[in-house]
Amino acid sequence: MLPILFHIPREVGGLPLFGYGLLVAVWAVFGVGMMFYVVRRQGWMADTWGYLPVLLIVTAVFIWVLPAICDSQGLPIRGYGVMTLLAVLAGMALGAYRARRVGISADTLVSLAFWVVLPGIVGARLFYVVEYWSTSYLPVFEQAGLKDLLISVVNLSEGGQVVYGGFFGAMIGLIGFLRSNRLPLLAVLDLIAPSLILGVAIGRIGCLMTGCCFGGVCAHGPAISFPPGSPAYINQMLRGQFYGFALSGDPKVAPVILAVEEDSPAAKAGLKVGNRLVRLGGEDIRIAGRAHRILEGHFVERRPLTVQAEGRSAASLPAVEIPRRSLPVHPTQIYSSIGALLICLLLLAYDPLRRRDGELFALMVGVYAVARFFMEMLRTDEVPIFGTGMSISQNISLLLLVCMAGFWYYLLRRPPGLAMVKKAER
Repeated sequence: MLPILFHIPREVGGLPLFGYGLLVAVWAVFGVGMMFYVVRRQGWMADTWGYLPVLLIVTAVFIWVLPAICDSQGLPIRGYGVMTLLAVLAGMALGAYRARRVGISADTLVSLAFWVVLPGIVGARLFYVVEYWSTSYLPVFEQAGLKDLLISVVNLSEGGQVVYGGFFGAMIGLIGFLRSNRLPLLAVLDLIAPSLILGVAIGRIGCLMTGCCFGGVCAHGPAISFPPGSPAYINQMLRGQFYGFALSGDPKVAPVILAVEEDSPAAKAGLKVGNRLVRLGGEDIRIAGRAHRILEGHFVERRPLTVQAEGRSAASLPAVEIPRRSLPVHPTQIYSSIGALLICLLLLAYDPLRRRDGELFALMVGVYAVARFFMEMLRTDEVPIFGTGMSISQNISLLLLVCMAGFWYYLLRRPPGLAMVKKAER
């Protein structure tokens, strides 16, 4: 885990770098130069206007967002943000290489990247904010107000994006690009599919550096642990796992014990899987969220914990010495990165064999949906929704599998043929 790589100072040579400072000045020169180059090459057309929103958004980030997320040492350059940038650059490089092979210009590919990447990042972040609104963002709004809430929402460098949200956001941007450039939808989907999944493979390393997207406790096999303050450490503290039992991470459900570690204080006190807690730390509890707060207080203050399950007498668990690391967990970030890289290689190997446009995209979505469904079984950072017993990502995975089955049926009924072919074959 390496959340912060280094800091960029607030000032250079006595001049401010962020806000209305040197960075905006350099960006303005770059933006004017780039627009001049683009207009000179292709004139004022719909594709040219597509650069302006991106230039303005980045300018707004330099002026208002970066100063807000600086700390006492300056602007923290976080591992997650760096890996996200590398994911975008690697995806663009792969896309540019494959685009040249089918006769698409570099300018068109760069424009496509602008249309896909930015909506993808926005979609990934919005999906995360909606999913974790009640636990991560509503408390910020209630305690600090709207300004701090907006800062926490746009602070992407600390992590917090959902692949499926990014996928849907990128598809919205892609549709806008295709409408402006009149390119074939299915052929372009095949063009960007390997780039998208390569970006996921690299981005997951950013998850590892931040500590998000962690797995459940792993007693055997490959496992990693995280330091205090990490998402995995906090999750285990709130759920009671340092005491030897585990509640749900969903604050709205009943406080039912989901797991009990053998030979732990909880096991010795007679707690069993399925017990519903009615009192914790001398307080009545009805939902897991209240239990989380009590567990956090007793853990931090190193106090003994009284626990009473429904139909049982109260038991006392000894105070826990604060551990230096979390309990070992599955390195699901590494699993996901390797899985996405293998899918990328599969797509590149299948590319020469495809007979219809859309096959590469359908293969990517279908295989990733299966892999993500099973990966969620190892993760504990997402709670079940809608009474399905499955996380939101698992529900979306099943929905996408159904959609891809119908999509494959549609593709296989079409006559073979590719809209984009190599120049040598024209």
